[in-house]
Amino acid sequence: MRTTTIAGMALAALAGTVAQPALAQGAAGEITIVLPEQPSNLEPCGSILTDVGQVLSQNITETLTVVDPADGSVDPKLAASWEQVEPLTWRFKLREGVKFQDGETFDAEAVKFSIDRMTSKAFTCNNLAKFGNDTITVEVVDPTTVDVKSTQPQPILPTLISVAMIVSPKTPATQATNAPVGTGPYGLKEASPERIVLERSDSYWGEAPTVTKATYVWRGESSLRIAMIQTGEADLTPTIALQDATDPARDVSYLNSETTAVRIDMDYPPLDDARVRKALNMAIDWDGMAGLFGDEALRASQMVPPGINGHDKDLKPWAFDPDGAAKLLKEARAAGVPVDTEINLVGRNGIYPNGTEAMEAMMAMWNDAGFNVKLTMLDVADWTRYLQKPFPAERGPTLLQIQHDNNKGDAAFTVPLLYRSSGSYSTLNDPAMDAEIDTALSATGDERGQKFRAVFGKVHDDIAADVPMFHMIGYTAVGPRIDWRPSLATNSEIPLAQIRFK
Repeated sequence: MRTTTIAGMALAALAGTVAQPALAQGAAGEITIVLPEQPSNLEPCGSILTDVGQVLSQNITETLTVVDPADGSVDPKLAASWEQVEPLTWRFKLREGVKFQDGETFDAEAVKFSIDRMTSKAFTCNNLAKFGNDTITVEVVDPTTVDVKSTQPQPILPTLISVAMIVSPKTPATQATNAPVGTGPYGLKEASPERIVLERSDSYWGEAPTVTKATYVWRGESSLRIAMIQTGEADLTPTIALQDATDPARDVSYLNSETTAVRIDMDYPPLDDARVRKALNMAIDWDGMAGLFGDEALRASQMVPPGINGHDKDLKPWAFDPDGAAKLLKEARAAGVPVDTEINLVGRNGIYPNGTEAMEAMMAMWNDAGFNVKLTMLDVADWTRYLQKPFPAERGPTLLQIQHDNNKGDAAFTVPLLYRSSGSYSTLNDPAMDAEIDTALSATGDERGQKFRAVFGKVHDDIAADVPMFHMIGYTAVGPRIDWRPSLATNSEIPLAQIRFK
């Protein structure tokens, strides 16, 4: 299903809203955040996508649990406590006295509705991909208690459930919405092709946040976003390019949880040949590429950063080896592989600073090595069609620019999504790998990490399923009015309640 943009979808709850003139800046309690791209939609089930989550997560919609980005611990949110009562069942006690922004009561039925909606597959739900091949169901025990059941052991289910956004029971159950209603401290006031506006909710169950109103706008150029901070037109931009991070008083660098890569679609020749996929990795001048990402960015050999359970510190990244790449391509051509077939490199505008330049550089390097690569840059809504299943029919051999976020502490949020046959973003179809992944998902303790490391080793050394690039360093610009610093979670959320005024 094609993702619908805000501009193209009627916002029933906001009928009659008219775009307003440029907002006066610096009003008490109000801030402006400038994003690198227009959010593709406002569907809570897509909050794992940066452009959606930075607006919605923990602002409009909340979850049963939250993961502390500082140490990976799981903390209560809408759930007050939880325990595992059977091998496949976790019981959650819910917070009482909570209302949705539309006045509906938060209770066990609302939790069941939200998770049933997420798992229904009636519309595209990116967040569901984080559960891998498992099927999650909810049983109501009483108004303040739910049992969450899985089809396979889930020793980290309280962590997994942190991606399940709880929405009002009045939300359409079988179609995506661009008018989200949750239990968070902010409600949606306006959504137009020019801006999104959130206003503080008087009915919020928790402490009232300092920020009363947040306006989101978007500018594709990093330099333009910086200019808006300098002039006071905006107070915060979560992402700027390395070359624009020049003011220590304004710009903050931080290790984020994103890993950049190019996914290889193995359904079409010549990309169905492992020699070709390995040659793609060996043909890139990684030292040269590093200039676009900064000296602090780490070369990646796998799709989880250091500190995530399952990361293999001994797995070495691909090295620049043009002679080795040429040899592999020669072998593949001699074996009848159509190496000269045109390959479509699909990139996404605004995916990360210098993202277009990175794809242009990689295309040039691949063509110099003997590939036939063309570059197509798309806005997020069109790019998403290539990211998740069902992939576009007759797409041909495709390389996809991706950036994967794992700030939850465990490879379970990565491996089944990218490498299991059923994974929403996976182009692999390997039953033996599926079985190995399922074993890792049900393991605990040291064995869990060992089994995930084995999967990453095979993905890298034997299959070469992707072109891992860098574990990213983020650069954020914060204006002089506010007190806020980014964290490991900033790529998936910007909780307005954490922002203070100086």
